[in-house]
Amino acid sequence: MNAPFKQHLIDPEICIRCNTCEESCPVDAVTHDDNNYVVNAEICNYCMDCISPCPTGAIDNWRVVAAPYSLDEQFSWNDLPAQEEVADNGAGASAIEALEDEIGALLEEARKGLGGKPVAPPSSSKASVNLYNRSKPALATVTGNFRLTHATADSDVRHIILDFGEQPFPILEGQSIGIVVPGLGADRKPHQVRLYSIASSRDGEKPNTNNLALTVKREPGGLCSNYLCDLPRGAKVEVTGPFGATFLLPNDPSANVLMVCTGTGSAPFRGFTERRRRAMPDAPGRLLLFFGARRPEELPYFGPLQKVPDALLGKHFCYSRVPGEPRVYVQDRIRSEAAAITSLLQNGHTHVYICGLKGMESGVEEAFADICRAASMDWSDLKAAMRGGGRYHVETY
Repeated sequence: MNAPFKQHLIDPEICIRCNTCEESCPVDAVTHDDNNYVVNAEICNYCMDCISPCPTGAIDNWRVVAAPYSLDEQFSWNDLPAQEEVADNGAGASAIEALEDEIGALLEEARKGLGGKPVAPPSSSKASVNLYNRSKPALATVTGNFRLTHATADSDVRHIILDFGEQPFPILEGQSIGIVVPGLGADRKPHQVRLYSIASSRDGEKPNTNNLALTVKREPGGLCSNYLCDLPRGAKVEVTGPFGATFLLPNDPSANVLMVCTGTGSAPFRGFTERRRRAMPDAPGRLLLFFGARRPEELPYFGPLQKVPDALLGKHFCYSRVPGEPRVYVQDRIRSEAAAITSLLQNGHTHVYICGLKGMESGVEEAFADICRAASMDWSDLKAAMRGGGRYHVETY
């Protein structure tokens, strides 16, 4: 190449391998192997369709290079390379600046079309991000590992408490951390960092403690989930992060927080509820939770949730596999509460959060669209406005 080239890259350290970028790319420029998701510079046309759906921001990375990084190079990375010194090759600094301006304009146009880049609620606290990485992780101690699902449940979901001792690790409700699994894979490379949502309040499991909790489901053959679920008290864990600067709880006591989740997607909402209980117990804003599981026995935090006063948290449990009963999914219960949901969506203080298995948001959004249609509202316009105002957030995996 005779001129600088601005290359679209994916940060492997914070990518959660959710496949959203590959599915949303209309020209098949995004691909993956067992290690990384990458962008093919020969195909990418800078359409930016992959930017907004990414839940972590891993997709929104760029480097000005003399020659594009190959797919093989990107597949081998554990973290992004630093910006290299690029000779202008006669193009001059203005050529590089023009590239920056062109990509910036494309990004801005794409974000406008999708309701804007995900932003944090205006009243939320400022998040600390990327304080620790693989090369310099924080070291935490396991101080608790408890099963959350009933002994008869098919799924083993655990509440794991990590204590950071004297090491600073500031977090906000809704953020995630990365877990470094020790050892090497079959390819003799370090295992990929796995991300987990934080399930506790910013001031710890108990007020003023330097710890946090995770909600982890043991997956058959899952490397990191089994590693975490098997950790005994006293075990040491390498942690990266924290990550995430938009899926955050508003500090506004008048904010209504509508939360929709399945399974371990309940993790950030446990943190939201506990923060509101501690910091704003008399807040006029409502907390409303729609929580889906196969059966009550498989619903994480089922017992503790029964003890949360309805005045603090409105709860709607949705079960899809209870023998002898009709299947109820979160979108079904949302439709059955159409009057309450309509009132909330018409309120400019309402924030919507969706967290759980990938694809669940489509059913939830269809339910919102049906409710809006019945109330003579346009869901697509309302969603774009809420998203642009930091009031609509989706995090799926």
